[in-house]
This record gives sequence, structure tokens and C-alpha cells, in this order.
Amino acid sequence: QITFHFQTLKDDFERTVLDDSREAGIPMEIIVGKMFKLEIWETLLSSMRAGEVAEFWCDTIHTGMYALVSRGMRRIAEGRDPLEGQKHRCGMGNMFDYHSTGYDDLDELQRTPQPLIFIMELFRVEEPSAYKRDTWAMSKEEKLAAVPVLHREGNRLVLSKEFGQAAAKYQEAVICLRNLQAK
Repeated sequence: QITFHFQTLKDDFERTVLDDSREAGIPMEIIVGKMFKLEIWETLLSSMRAGEVAEFWCDTIHTGMYALVSRGMRRIAEGRDPLEGQKHRCGMGNMFDYHSTGYDDLDELQRTPQPLIFIMELFRVEEPSAYKRDTWAMSKEEKLAAVPVLHREGNRLVLSKEFGQAAAKYQEAVICLRNLQAK
């Protein structure tokens, strides 16, 4: 898991800022190897060391998905659901339905893809064993091992009369099982 701040600039004379995670007040976290929609970020961040700040120029071949990724990040920063109002399909399919990201600058970027500049500051790199991974980031074997643990935690919470937290643990176990069945 990599934690970092980023700034996205247009490759124009003014170096127009599109996004700045510091303004949103939320650093980004991605899990390397779990197919983040903007694959180039994994490559760039993997070349950095903790504490380093680096600037990268990326051609349009690597930035085509940026408008959709940015839309989701902006919605999260606004406290909104990044999938709000979408039908159950990929991001590009939703773009065809709605013809807009909801942000004028991102709509322009979607219409006319262009190179972008990413300035990244890497804070922390954690090994998989150093943090609690969400179930979606687990392997099949890890999900199988997590189900009885989640079940026991849910039972313990029921005995403590913490029913809401218990329900969340049981739900997480069910999600693990459904993901395994779907595969």
C-alpha cells in the first residue's frame, strides 16, 4: 500500500492545476498490483522512495482514464459517493449514457485527451502484512481464511451487544463468500 499526495497539471504554458490532493485534505492510497484504473501511477510511485517528491510528464497514452479517475476522487473529497447516479457498468459506459463527468475541466479533458504532469510526494510504503487489507484486495486463499475470523469477531460483538458492528463483520464475511462464488 502506497500513501502519497499528488498534484495534476495540464501541460500548457500556465501549468494549469487540475487536481491537488492537499487542497482536498486527503492523501491518496493505492494498493500496488490491484489494477488501479490509472496504471501509470503504480509505475511512477514504484520508482520513488518514501519522502521523495518527483514530477512526471505523461503522454496521452497513459492519461486517457484520468478524467474518470479524477471524477471519483473529487466526489470522495466532496463527501459524495463516487458511483452516485451510475448504472452498473464500467466508467466509460456511464460516460456514453451521461456525456459528462459533472466537471467542465474534466469534460474538456475527456473530449481532447492531452499529456499531463503529475507531481507526487510519497509518504509511506507498507508491506501487505503491515495494514488491514479490505476484502476486495485479498487473494482467494486470504478470503477463505478471513471468513471464520470475521464470523468469530461478529459473534464476540453480539455477546457485547454491539449489534451494528457485529452486522458489519457478518456482512463482510458474506461479501467474501459471494466474491469467491462469483469467481
